[in-house]
Amino acid sequence: MKLNELRDNPGATPKRTRVGRGPGSGKGKMGGRGIKGQKSRSGVAINGYEGGQMPLYQRLPKRGFNKPNRKAFAVINLGLIQKFVDAGKLDAKAAITEDALVASGLVRRKLDGVRVLAKGEISAKVNLEVTGASKAAVEAVEKAGGSLTVTKAAAAE
Repeated sequence: MKLNELRDNPGATPKRTRVGRGPGSGKGKMGGRGIKGQKSRSGVAINGYEGGQMPLYQRLPKRGFNKPNRKAFAVINLGLIQKFVDAGKLDAKAAITEDALVASGLVRRKLDGVRVLAKGEISAKVNLEVTGASKAAVEAVEKAGGSLTVTKAAAAE
């Protein structure tokens, strides 16, 4: 194969539709926009506009709110911790802190803390120190012979 023989796969680059270029093109005269009306003109932006009727998003009642001081936790599962221990990225003998989790690459950033959930199996004897954990995760770690300590004032379960 030579440079001058390079070619795209057939159908990989469809021909651009040239709108409003005569009747033979199949998209001539009105260019697929129909006859008259607001949408046949250029510069139209009518998302959510209902012709003067009160729009749906304004007719419906407001519901709920976002807590301004809410905490965002980095969430990890027990199965992933086990996988990283098996791969040798986490040292099961030493205490696994949030900083150790970030250093290993299991958690990208701590945010307001790390919360451990019970998805997956854990068989390694690990000593975890995190901001939050589900009850099931605490039980699973203790069943495997390890310990899971929740540091600081953790958010309610």
